[in-house]
Amino acid sequence: MNLYQKTVNSFVSESGTQLDEEVELLEDVTQENKVVLYNDDVNTFDWVIECLIEICEHDEIQAEQCALLVHFKGKAVVKTGSLENMQAICQALCDRDLSATIE
Repeated sequence: MNLYQKTVNSFVSESGTQLDEEVELLEDVTQENKVVLYNDDVNTFDWVIECLIEICEHDEIQAEQCALLVHFKGKAVVKTGSLENMQAICQALCDRDLSATIE
């Protein structure tokens, strides 16, 4: 998790008066990592759906929809999250002979 810090030199209070106080705001800046699954001519829909259910923890409908997107669009984002988790998911998909990358 990265924290982005910025300083606000002035702001307007609820009553509409200008306040010249310095306030530090910390915002959570998370980079969203995506596992992208690519279409191929080798794996069946049933196999892709099974892998998405087991590895990505999709329900059956979500897995079917992702498989259709991959088939018709050529690729689809199948999971988002922290880099560490997405690396494990991507590797597990690749271990099952699916084509996946992290973006």
